[in-house]
Amino acid sequence: MFVARDAKGNLVNALEKDVTKQVYTCPACGGRLRLRQGQSIRTHFAHERLRDCIAIFENESPEHLGNKEALYRWVKKDNQVSLEYSLPEIQQVADVLVNEKLALEVQCSPLSQKLLGDRSQGYRSQGYQVIWLLGEKLWLKERLTQLQRGFLYFSQNMGFFVWELDLKKQVLRLKYLLHQDLRGKLRFQVKEFPYGQGNLLEILRFPYQKQKLPSFTVAQDSTICHYIRQQLYYQTPYWMKKQEEAYHQGDNLLNRQLDDWYPQVKPIESGDFLQIETDLASYYRNFQAYYQKNPKNNRQKLYPPAFYHLYFSKNVVK
Repeated sequence: MFVARDAKGNLVNALEKDVTKQVYTCPACGGRLRLRQGQSIRTHFAHERLRDCIAIFENESPEHLGNKEALYRWVKKDNQVSLEYSLPEIQQVADVLVNEKLALEVQCSPLSQKLLGDRSQGYRSQGYQVIWLLGEKLWLKERLTQLQRGFLYFSQNMGFFVWELDLKKQVLRLKYLLHQDLRGKLRFQVKEFPYGQGNLLEILRFPYQKQKLPSFTVAQDSTICHYIRQQLYYQTPYWMKKQEEAYHQGDNLLNRQLDDWYPQVKPIESGDFLQIETDLASYYRNFQAYYQKNPKNNRQKLYPPAFYHLYFSKNVVK
């Protein structure tokens, strides 16, 4: 952490002024802090006994500290900013608070879904928005974990998306138009924003702003029928559940042909979202209806939710 109370009770920000060795305490819990500084480490404070703090949940790694400092300095260029803003009502500390209403949370290590949900809801209960930005251990790779689902956001112009922080490359990374194929592999697009360039608040608003609708094309898997038969043979829980659902509708997945699986790449399935409060029913419905109306082929073009809405509401997209 970068903010502490000195022996006189004043708040001290280690990023804004030189600090000297003296007694420092945590602004959130009042516990004793150690000043850590040296040629090879970023000057910061650390709890002597972290487990006694009600608001700080983890020891901050160099990655966490570096990203937090980068965000603070970036936001400060164009907006009002508070570093490590204490919220005693919910016993939380926002890494960076923008314009007194947006909390930026750097998350570099795994945490329980319950804790993530509680912390997110805590901010919302006090009228704050919260954006989680993920460190390297939590970056999206080929498959989506249950925890990562809790960090997903949604907009009509970019569908499902997530924010990542890359301290080594010094970029804020947006992964958007998130979809999954029938094997569970993620498909998405990527946009990067170099640290310190542009107005960070405007960048974070980018998924919601009016813009040319993005799209990308994916190939269909010609061996998907064989894959699904294998999954059912080995009684994979996910596919056994899908088979049970099919039985209740008078269907059998084993009898389906390749065209029956079109479209193979679909939006992230509903459920377990912690940052998304939007009703997604119309998106899922329009998505499926669009591909039923269009010819099946070995390529599939993916669009954001706004595209499917326009297609059916105005029929302006051919």
